[in-house]
Amino acid sequence: MFVINFDNVEQKRKNSKKRTAILHALSSTREHPTAEMLYAALKPEIPELSLGTVYRNLSVLVADGLVSRVAHVAGQERYDAHTEPHAHFVCNNCGRVIDVDFPEMIKPLFNQISDNTGCVAESYVLSFNGVCNVCKNKLNIIFLNCNCMGQ
Repeated sequence: MFVINFDNVEQKRKNSKKRTAILHALSSTREHPTAEMLYAALKPEIPELSLGTVYRNLSVLVADGLVSRVAHVAGQERYDAHTEPHAHFVCNNCGRVIDVDFPEMIKPLFNQISDNTGCVAESYVLSFNGVCNVCKNKLNIIFLNCNCMGQ
């Protein structure tokens, strides 16, 4: 879970209980949910919530820098309240999005970009794609059971 000062969340905008609930739900998970996932999680406690409200509030939270769009998986945006610079791994099999933190490797890249181009990099978006550990283990079991790996 990420620590967000909710007292400062609504400084620029009118206070919204729904927006605060969406931000709280998003900051309480590392799952990188879609708008639909957030809607399903919040609907039981906020019966008047609509999917359109979730999408509109996510756009506001992104614009305010409190949330990031981190991946596009199976036609749906995934969101993250952890806005500190980090990369993501997206599983091609199940669509899971996993945080990847390796700041000690990124800082030299910023310096190298500056040295090589004279440009100043201010941010980055980095995603790796492949098969997550859970799917890899499931796939290994399938391959072992079908005995197709040894042929």
